[in-house]
Amino acid sequence: MSDLIPASPEYSAVHSEIVLLLDTARLAAARSVNAVMTATYWEIGRRIVEMDQGGQDRAAYGDALIERLAGDLTKRFGRGFSRQNLQQMRSFYLAWPIETIRQTVSGESSDLSNIAATFPLPWSAYVRLLSVKNEAARRFYETEALRCGWSVRQLDRQVNSQFYERIALSRNKAAMLQKAEQAESGDSVTPEQALKDPFVLEFLNLKDEYSESELEEALIQHLADFLMELGDDFAFVGRQRRLRLDDSWFRVDLLFFHRQLKCLIVIDLKVGKFSHADAGQMHMYLNYAKAHWMKPGENPPIGLILCADKGSAEAHYALDGLPNKVLAAEYQTVLPDEKLLADEIEKTQQALGARRREDSGGEA
Repeated sequence: MSDLIPASPEYSAVHSEIVLLLDTARLAAARSVNAVMTATYWEIGRRIVEMDQGGQDRAAYGDALIERLAGDLTKRFGRGFSRQNLQQMRSFYLAWPIETIRQTVSGESSDLSNIAATFPLPWSAYVRLLSVKNEAARRFYETEALRCGWSVRQLDRQVNSQFYERIALSRNKAAMLQKAEQAESGDSVTPEQALKDPFVLEFLNLKDEYSESELEEALIQHLADFLMELGDDFAFVGRQRRLRLDDSWFRVDLLFFHRQLKCLIVIDLKVGKFSHADAGQMHMYLNYAKAHWMKPGENPPIGLILCADKGSAEAHYALDGLPNKVLAAEYQTVLPDEKLLADEIEKTQQALGARRREDSGGEA
């Protein structure tokens, strides 16, 4: 049917207009969600501070208040309301105490649109700004982020490079400020990326089970199926499980529970060769899983790093963090052999490659 509409300048113009319209609308939708989220978190911070100030022993009362709220809100709304997140909302209100916004006496009908208009940056930008302890520097980065249209990635880069301190020492401040307006290639945020911001996904309580490429997606799905086929010891828990360390986000590709070993198995897939950085990242994941995902009575979690380098697949268990050698030996006896897993990765890659060639009519 599409052949009935020939290529023409008129069609190209209509197509371009619709593409621009959809891109603009999707970006506006992402910004709208972010604005409401930021206003909501400011409001939550305000209410925590006001209730905190009514306590007798403020330090102890404030900690207990946030602890209870974190538990109750997580049960009701899912992820996004951890103790750390609520602390940041409280800090956000204290760092930006907008006195011009008039609240009702009860605080139940606050106008979020007015608050949202006061905070034009996305919530992830304010989280990054909160880590800047110098108030003057924080205000400078906020102003420049707005003036230059920095993405959160650019803002992070400027803070890490101590742009505020460098410009204070510079003799040519105008030139440095002008250069800061020039966005580097690859830093612009698409509507899809804006909506996949982990903070937005948490606020909306949405899952974000996706991979960066079709190859990763296919490999992860096949590995999940393969482990389940090995026997009933492997119980599937989740995929692309998100975790937050300080203000950085990570995703664990697969998370299983081994019934016989009574422990979580954290699986990370790398499309490339194994490196020591991969081992370090896995141990970071295991420490997080032990602190936040492990249940009472379970054994410490273990990690499985799968490196799918073309023609040289590898599999490595991370057992160094276990409390004793006896437990490590038991794990090694029960878990699938590393070579078996590596062979399965390589076999899957070959099958996926053959399927791609068939789909493309035999082209490599």
